[in-house]
Formats: sequence, C-alpha cells, structure tokens
Amino acid sequence: MAEMDTSSGGGHKKGPGVKKPKKLSTRVDLTPMVDLGFLLITFFVFTTTMSKPTAMNMNEPKDDAKEEEMMKVKESAVMTILIGKGDQVYYYNGILTGDNATAIFKSSNFKDIRQIILDKRNSVPDGDKSKSDLMYIIKATKEAKFKNIIDILDEMQINAIPPGHYAEVDINDAELSLIKQTEDANGIK
Repeated sequence: MAEMDTSSGGGHKKGPGVKKPKKLSTRVDLTPMVDLGFLLITFFVFTTTMSKPTAMNMNEPKDDAKEEEMMKVKESAVMTILIGKGDQVYYYNGILTGDNATAIFKSSNFKDIRQIILDKRNSVPDGDKSKSDLMYIIKATKEAKFKNIIDILDEMQINAIPPGHYAEVDINDAELSLIKQTEDANGIK
C-alpha cells in the first residue's frame, strides 16, 4: 500500500562532524483504488433502475363497428382539427358543407390551439349528456409533421379531454382544398 523510503539522500555533510538527517519520502500505491473504482461502477450499474418508456393510450374506433354501437354526436358538439405543413393548424366546428366552408374554416397555430380547444369545451352547454357528447376529430395532411400530430394529442391530454372523445381519421378532398387555398393565400410553403 504505502511505503517509506529510508535511503539517505547522498550522505554529504556540511561542516565537520555534523550529520545530516535522513530524508524520508513516501510513495502511495494506487492499484487498490482502481479495483475499488470498478467495484463502485459495477455496484451502481447493477442497482440502477432504467427509466421505463411511457406511451399515451389512444382509443381508436373498431373497423367492424355496427350502427347501433357507434357514438352519436350532435353537430354543435363536434370540432375538427386539421394539421397542415409549416406548423399550421386549421379547425372548424360542426359539419363542413359547400355553403358554409369559407365562413367556418379557420386557421391557427400550436400556440393558440389550446385556448381554442378549451373554448369549444366550455361553449357546449352543461346538461345531462352534453359534455360527454363533445367530440374532436383530428386529421392530418401528408405534409404534416409527426411532431405536430403528437402535439395535438398532447393538447387533448392537457385539456383533460377523455379518451374516446377524440379520434384521428383520414382527411377528405374538400378539406385539402381549403387548406391549399389558405396556405396559398398566406404564403405558407
């Protein structure tokens, strides 16, 4: 471990009859410290718990759902959220028809979408089943980023929208046309 070196430093005397004291030097052997370091590393590797990945549960509709099993929702309790390119979010309330398309189709961004979702939830009148009938439909274009889809699903969790009251479905041609017109008008590329 540690040892003392008792050899003299040369044996020179200064002056007649004066003995020089012996210089003692110490040397520490660090080999056992390496062993101790590896033992500690091994201990911490074996006793550490790895973080477990978390996943969000998403209830998707069954493909073979029968008419009587499908959830009926009032038109006033439906909000459709469309995700486009350039981190843009489009939305409309109710059902999109040719007559009301330009009036109800609105554009937003991810910064403001939380308040829009909350406003929709709060605009549905309280009643026996009104709040439970509220439904959010999420649709994404091919140019939408996966991150944006996850952000919208996170907003559903943050705003305490219960599972089963939001669903991700395919976008239709009329909605794609409105998104294209809006993007062209706003210069989004």
